[in-house]
Formats: sequence, structure tokens, C-alpha cells
Amino acid sequence: MTHDALEAELQAVVGEGHVHIGDAIGERYRVDVSRKYQSRPVALAKPASTEEVAAIVKLASRRGVSITVVGGQSGTVGSAVPADGGIALSLERMNRVVEIDPLSMTMTVEAGCILQLAQEAAEVQGAFLPLDLGARGSATIGGVIGTNAGGNRVIRWGMMRDMVIGLEVVLADGTIVSSLTKMLKDNAGYNWKHLLIGSEGTLGIVTRAVLRLRPIPTSRQTALIATERFEDAILVMRRLEVALSGKLSSFELMWSDFYAAMTEAQASQRPAPMAAGHGFYALVEAMGGDAVADNEQFERVLMSLSEDGLVADAIIAQSDRERENIWAVREDMTPGLTPLRPFSAYDVSMGIADMPAFVAAARAGLAKVYPDASALFYGHAGDGNLHAIVSRGSMDKETQRGFDTAIFDAVRDVGGSIAAEHGIGVSRAPYLSWTRSPAEIDLMRTLKAALDPNRVLNPGKLLDAM
Repeated sequence: MTHDALEAELQAVVGEGHVHIGDAIGERYRVDVSRKYQSRPVALAKPASTEEVAAIVKLASRRGVSITVVGGQSGTVGSAVPADGGIALSLERMNRVVEIDPLSMTMTVEAGCILQLAQEAAEVQGAFLPLDLGARGSATIGGVIGTNAGGNRVIRWGMMRDMVIGLEVVLADGTIVSSLTKMLKDNAGYNWKHLLIGSEGTLGIVTRAVLRLRPIPTSRQTALIATERFEDAILVMRRLEVALSGKLSSFELMWSDFYAAMTEAQASQRPAPMAAGHGFYALVEAMGGDAVADNEQFERVLMSLSEDGLVADAIIAQSDRERENIWAVREDMTPGLTPLRPFSAYDVSMGIADMPAFVAAARAGLAKVYPDASALFYGHAGDGNLHAIVSRGSMDKETQRGFDTAIFDAVRDVGGSIAAEHGIGVSRAPYLSWTRSPAEIDLMRTLKAALDPNRVLNPGKLLDAM
């Protein structure tokens, strides 16, 4: 089939102006944020409805052309880079918040909606979409469902999986499966939506979702604390979970060298919230409904932890600006990461108690292959998710393999997972067997063959890239 013929068929579905061919396809649809993965899709299509998505999928299946959904391209493992010669599918025209139901506390939203816009729409209605992450301004709802994103508030409200009540998807043969229910309890047969959540677009294309909202918190307390030992940091977190009566919403843990690197790099923009030199730092946030009582409780609990010797230092934000400065340590990472480029970023998980052993093994493994390598560790302590930034000033395939082997060896040693919230994509696929058993991988292959026997959806990722 010629490019002109494909263009004509796609235009018949989505209309002129919403199809681009070959060199007319913009870079953001071909290259991921890491710039490690890029491709040359034959076409870019921008449907405006689930029905148009289904028609494109049927067309692609009939013509033997693959489809990859391209979202905000905020992933780091190559999950949303289209296949060479395939169709890139952008849902940017499917960006509506369809409905907010304040009684059911649900939001019905299209998959192309940017996360931050969904958050803001909920707030206007006095509701709260708890999912939050640094890429909120570019990540799409479909993307965070496809990767089962977690972010900064998992300790209280869970992963994206915990917020998806209903789902509408297009399968590989163009079948539309829609269950846009608002029911929290539904045990009528297999709960198929959980098969699609976190599948990276390899089993179906999410077009709409019903998300669970919460009453919007009216108070917010933010602090930066320091401890000398990892065990003390976790004891602090557990004490806060109880003493704050369930209001603890974030507990972002940072190793000392990460904190020093970020605050030193940001010094020209803002002062460091606290002096470097402690063993560990944690960004703590609570959300509640009574500003006066919650502030008093927050201060009282932190004082108690300090008196008990668990907290070495603490600073509580007294204004929105101070809160922003504290969060900037974790979210404004560009100044600190720029000197480390090129670097490799990792997103792994394990039992919380295993974190120190993992970090020690990772550092030892890296030092063995590349003594000049540096590694910074930080993450979401409440759910066992750690991020690592590894650099040595240059990067080639051999260096990348050395970094990967050291990090994933350490993950395997503690029985962890090589992908906590960013997915497998291309870069992590060769190591999937390090964290999943042969029986598990065989089951995944069986599911893929059943739902996408012709491998139309997002080929070259996850199982295909092993």
C-alpha cells in the first residue's frame, strides 16, 4: 500500500488536517523524552472519538500496519515510540473531561486529557484527583493508565490502578469494550480492566476512563525532615501514619548525596531549605480538613519525633512559597541533573526493609565495572519505589549495559522489581526475566496472543523486546 493510499484512508476516518505522513510528522511524535529512542512511523493520525480509534485499528489490522499510541512522551523506557513504518496514534483531540459527578465522586475523562487539566477540573468542582507526579503538565490520562503510574501520594491513595473505576478500550481487532461504570464494587466475572492498566498499550487502546475522586482537602502541611539512619526515617514515616490520623499523603525519601546535589545546583534560584550533611532527608506532606487543628497536630507530632531522637532536624513550611521551595528539591531537578548528562534513570521497587541492601549492592556493582560512576538515590518510601540516576560523563551501549546489569543485579538480589511505575518498554525488556518467573512470562505471552494475535498494538515493546 502506498503512502498516498494510507493517507487517504486515514483522512476518510479522521478528516483532512488530522493526518500527517512521513517527514511531516513532528519530532515529539517520534522521539521520547530521553532521546534514546526514535523512529520513522509512516503516518500520524489524530482521532476525535472512540469510534474513529476503532476504525483506524481495523484499517491497520486489515493492512498489516502496527499502531502505537503517543501521549505526552514523558516516559523514559521507550514505551510510546512508534514502530518504524507503523502508525502513530495521538489522542490529543480526545482531551475532554466528559463529566464530574460530585455525588458519586467520579470523573469521566478522555484518554488524551493532560493530567494537570484533569486535576484542575476536579478542583473547580470541589473534588480531588489524588494522582500527582512531576510530569503532570505533559502526561496524559491514557499514559498514566497504561503505565499504572504512582507518583507522590501512593502512600495514602494508591497507584493509578486504585483510581480507575471504569474503562473504555479498543482491542486489536477494533472491538470497542466499554464499561464506564461508577460502581466501586463489581465482582460480576473477570475484572478485565486491571489487565489493561499497566499494559503499556500492548493489549488495547484506552479511550475513556471513569476515575475515582476524593473530597478536596482544605489544609496542607509540608515539612522537610532529616534523619541520620534509614531505619529512623522509616520509623518516622510509620509514626506519622498513625499520629496524623491517616492524613499523611507524601513521604519522599532522599539519600544524602541526592539532596546535596539538587540543593547545590539550585542555589542560584533558591536557598537550600536545610543544610546538607545528614544521612537521609524526607519531604513530608499531610492533607486534612481543619487548618488550625491540623497545623497544631503536625507541629506537635514532629516535635515529639525530634524529642525521641528520630528526627535530627526539621523545617515546616509557613507559606506557599516555602512549600514550593521544599518541593523544588524533588521536582525542579533539571539544574542538578544537567551536569550529569548523559545519565541513565532507573525506577525500581522492593520491600521497604530491603532498600539499604539494594542501594549498597547497586553502588558496589557500579563501582566494580565503572569506578568513576556516580549514583543518586531517592524515591517514594511509602510504597517501596526507588529512583536511581547513574552517570559517568559519557554513554555508549557498553556503558549502558554495565549500568543496567549493576542496578538490576541488585534488584534481583533483594527480590524486587525492575519497573515500579514507568513500565518495561524497550530498555527494560531484556531484564524482564530477572524479575518475573518463566511461568509468569509464558502467561503474559498467552494473554498477548489471545488479545493481539497479529501484534498490531505497540510492537517491539515489553515481551516483543526481550
